[in-house]
Amino acid sequence: MELTAEQRAIRDVVREFAAEELEPRAAEADRTETFPEDVWDALAELDLTGLTVPEEYGGFGSDRTTYSVVNEELARGHLSVATALSVHCLATSCIAEFGSDGIKERWLPEMVSGRPVGAFALSEPEAGSNPAEMSTRAERDGDEYVIDGEKQWITNGSRAGVVILFAKTGEDEITQFLVPADSEGLEVGRKEEKLGLRASDTTALSFDGVRIPAGNRLTEEGRGLSAALSILTGGRIGIASQAVGLAQAAMDDALAYAGEREQFGGPISDIQTIQHKLADMETQLRAARLLTREAARKEDAGEDPRLDASIAKYFASEAAMEVTNEAVQIHGGYGYTTDFDVERYYRDARITTIYEGTSQIQKSVIARELLK
Repeated sequence: MELTAEQRAIRDVVREFAAEELEPRAAEADRTETFPEDVWDALAELDLTGLTVPEEYGGFGSDRTTYSVVNEELARGHLSVATALSVHCLATSCIAEFGSDGIKERWLPEMVSGRPVGAFALSEPEAGSNPAEMSTRAERDGDEYVIDGEKQWITNGSRAGVVILFAKTGEDEITQFLVPADSEGLEVGRKEEKLGLRASDTTALSFDGVRIPAGNRLTEEGRGLSAALSILTGGRIGIASQAVGLAQAAMDDALAYAGEREQFGGPISDIQTIQHKLADMETQLRAARLLTREAARKEDAGEDPRLDASIAKYFASEAAMEVTNEAVQIHGGYGYTTDFDVERYYRDARITTIYEGTSQIQKSVIARELLK
């Protein structure tokens, strides 16, 4: 699917940034489990922290295809950075789409500048794939809401200045709120030690009698879950894009290594088994990219992208697992060491099949849409 001249220009800028600023530091950030804050500030200078914010609030106001391209190129350099930005964009999208004029004017210009960082708090320890079972509650008390509960798997949890929170306001009613991270009673839990995505901080958030103004409610009571699912449709396109970018990085490294590594009197790229692996990897990569671009195109055209977003997220994340696995295999024993980036790609790819809806959830969504 052809990009416009503007989209190609943005892609080229982000690709150069990822190659020069992200890729060289990714292994060290992964090893130390440290998010590169100066890189975040550089993203803000490129206007990427305002990627999904309307222009009237100082943002980039990008369409979904541009958002997809940016996510792909950032993930090609460092998935942890791409994930941090995509979650920040989920938060700004919620404010832009559901917030009052006052909330938008108060928060969006600052978030465009990169500070405060946004977080998206939907999952709970006992309610991940089924958010309707959440137990966090927000009780109305005059002109305020009082929030109690715990959220889990929160990207940007320790970095965030703004939390988009989903809590029950009735027996089966879920409502969306904006909670400043410095609110009294809001505490950040320990940073999770993870298989991959190690430079991206993931924490729990606990809410103990947190009070926020009633004006910080972003949706009508009971409309929060539908709002979350709407925002997550675009988010799934972003995750699919990240999976494509990660797979592309693994493909690039596998091609380079196959051409350089010599066995049996020549480069291993001369071996048919290796050639077939590369052919399968490239086929999956291209198919994943096309599915992702089609989902983005549908949203940009005003069509319902839910089915396409789930197909893209499911296929691209599984393709990333397969491509990174084969990249490790092509590297042989060296692929199992930290001397080469493919082992990190392999570890990072696993999360793309889990967050923002597991592969199994995507298959359920796909089937439900088909059987309507």
